[in-house]
Amino acid sequence: MQELHDAPLAPLTTFRLGGPATRLITATTDAEVVAAVREADDAGTPLLIIGGGSNLVIGDKGFEGTALRIATSGFDLSGTALELAAGETWTDAVARTVEAGLAGIECLAGIPGSAGATPIQNVGAYGQEVSSTITEVVAYDRTTRETLTLTNAECAFSYRHSRFKEHPERYVVLRVRFALEDADGLSAPLKYAETARALGVEPGDRVPAATARETVLALRAGKGMVLDPADHDTWSAGSFFTNPILDDAQYAAFLARASERLGPDVAPPAFPAGDGRTKTSAAWLIDRAGFTKGYGAGPARISTKHTLALTNRGDATTEDLLALAREVVAGVHEAFGITLVNEPVTVGVSL
Repeated sequence: MQELHDAPLAPLTTFRLGGPATRLITATTDAEVVAAVREADDAGTPLLIIGGGSNLVIGDKGFEGTALRIATSGFDLSGTALELAAGETWTDAVARTVEAGLAGIECLAGIPGSAGATPIQNVGAYGQEVSSTITEVVAYDRTTRETLTLTNAECAFSYRHSRFKEHPERYVVLRVRFALEDADGLSAPLKYAETARALGVEPGDRVPAATARETVLALRAGKGMVLDPADHDTWSAGSFFTNPILDDAQYAAFLARASERLGPDVAPPAFPAGDGRTKTSAAWLIDRAGFTKGYGAGPARISTKHTLALTNRGDATTEDLLALAREVVAGVHEAFGITLVNEPVTVGVSL
């Protein structure tokens, strides 16, 4: 294991923000990860787990404790069964499954971060979620001090949520296992209308998996959602807010507010979310509340390509970013009565 003291954390995040950690350990094997976690727990030292850093907002004062960077490697594909070490780069793993002619995660191409983070957030995009293909997650349980294998059902997946996110201080993901599909090189049935339109097909159709992946990468790049060090629109955490899910009463109140603000002919985006609930679009809310692409006068601004991404224009601080996020949250609530919830994990700060 590599160990550094007073170590900068900003370079380990896609926002490139945040102060230093008292101590930074880089672990390259599962055994090293577990040993580092146990050592911190035995000493009562605060512990911050870092994977790809694509879902972290770290305060300007940094982290007083041990930051553990998981840099494990392992890509094991046997037939349609895939096992990834937590430290594997997610988008590279997706590319390798597509090259192998397998379907199931091709529309999750271009998502930054590590494989170990995907079950925590139940990562999803363009009509796919990892919960649809994950079979098991191997994790270290800091409460029982044991390594467990949890089934898909035991992970308690829901929209951008899981058992791991519900108990963020308890589990450290070590490995993720997937069941993919051999569809003779074709993708899974396309579920996302934008992807189908871009491909000139209908939702439910299949296309070559490689074509689906390339199309998603192009769509993401057009929104600044594919990492590019030269493009400040990608100095972000991707989608900063989750799409709100509303019950019947909340949805009715929202429609009334939208009609009052925008006129009776405006129909906000609405998608069934189960149990009689409706999901609407955070990006739509942000835009209609007056926060358009490129909004902001300081070093933290809304992306010029997508209203759902808050970005560091090069010399922002975490407080600059949080000030912008709070302004957006307050503005959307005032306009539509909906409180947006941040998707990235905050460390030492909060909205």
